Amino acid sequence: MDHVIKEYEAELVRLRSMVAEMGNLTGEQLDGVLEAAEGSDANAAARIVEREPQADRLELQIDHHVIRLLATRQPVAVDLREILSALRIANELERICDHAEDMARRVIALGMTPIEPLRSLVNLGRFATTMVKDAMLAYAAADVDKAQQVWDRDEELDEMYAALFRELLAAMMENPHRITATTHLLLMAGDIQRAGDRATNIAEMVHYRVIGAAMEEERPKGDASQVMMISTTS
Repeated sequence: MDHVIKEYEAELVRLRSMVAEMGNLTGEQLDGVLEAAEGSDANAAARIVEREPQADRLELQIDHHVIRLLATRQPVAVDLREILSALRIANELERICDHAEDMARRVIALGMTPIEPLRSLVNLGRFATTMVKDAMLAYAAADVDKAQQVWDRDEELDEMYAALFRELLAAMMENPHRITATTHLLLMAGDIQRAGDRATNIAEMVHYRVIGAAMEEERPKGDASQVMMISTTS
C-alpha cells in the first residue's frame, strides 16, 4: 500500500513539474517577444514562432498525464482539484504562448519600422508578463495570497491597456500614413491584455486548488471594457 501511495504522490509531483515547465516556457516566450519588439528584431521574433509548438507538445503531455491519473487513480477532494486545476492552467498557458506567437508575427511584419508608442506597448507587456510569472509562482507555492495579488492587478492592467489604446488612436490621427503599422501595435496590445487576463484566470485556479471554491468577489475591471466597445463598433 505504501508503495502505491508513493507512486501516486510521484505522479502528482510530476504533474506539477510539467505545468511549471510549461510556465517557464511561457515566461520565456513573453520576454522574448517583448525584447524582439523593443529591438525591432525580426530574427528574434522568428525564434518565438519556431518555439511555439513546444507549448502544444507540453499541453498534450499534461493532457495525457491527467487522463491517466483520472482513469487509474480515481482522485477525490484536494487531489482532484490539483489535477483539474493543472489541466486548466496548462490550457491558459498554451493560449498565452499563442498570443506571444501572434505578437512575434506582427514584429516580423513591422520590420524595422520605428513607432513612437512602442515604449508604452513594451511597458504593458512587461506588466502582463509579471502577472503570468507571479501567477505561476503562486501555483508552485500553493500561495493564495500571491494569487490574490495577481487577481487584484487585473484592473491596473485594463487601465494601462485603455491608455495605450487611446495613445495609438491619437498616433493614427496624427500620422495617417502610419495606420497599418500602428494597427499592428493595437493588435499586439490586445494580445498582451488577453495574456494578462489569462494570468488572472490562473490565479483563480490557484485559489480553487487550495481553497476548494471560486473567488467570491467580482473581478475588478478598469475602463478597457469601454475600449473594447469602441473597437468593436468602429
